[in-house]
Amino acid sequence: MQRKTQKKQINIEIGDHIRQARENAGLTQERFAEQIDVSPQYISDMERGVVGMSLTTFKNACVVLGVTSDSILFGLHPGNDASTILACVSTLPEKQFRLLEEIIIKYTEAVR
Repeated sequence: MQRKTQKKQINIEIGDHIRQARENAGLTQERFAEQIDVSPQYISDMERGVVGMSLTTFKNACVVLGVTSDSILFGLHPGNDASTILACVSTLPEKQFRLLEEIIIKYTEAVR
């Protein structure tokens, strides 16, 4: 007789936050799974709260989605959500990334 496992509330919440971030990043479950080296079925199960995830998978998900761990643990917040910018910037070569970082730092210092 198979035992039906009960979903943990924390897995449901985190799964929903992951789904929101994935959709905001414009990734399908299949593409996201490929980028964090898991199966599409695992992504489906995780987003529905059926399974939890390891810290390694959690970290990889945050990097690929360009979001903070806080946004996944506590929810995405409207306002200054930089996930779209982070997703674009994370694909830049190191030299271009550092140049953009310097520009952003100088800009924010100037407008404060």
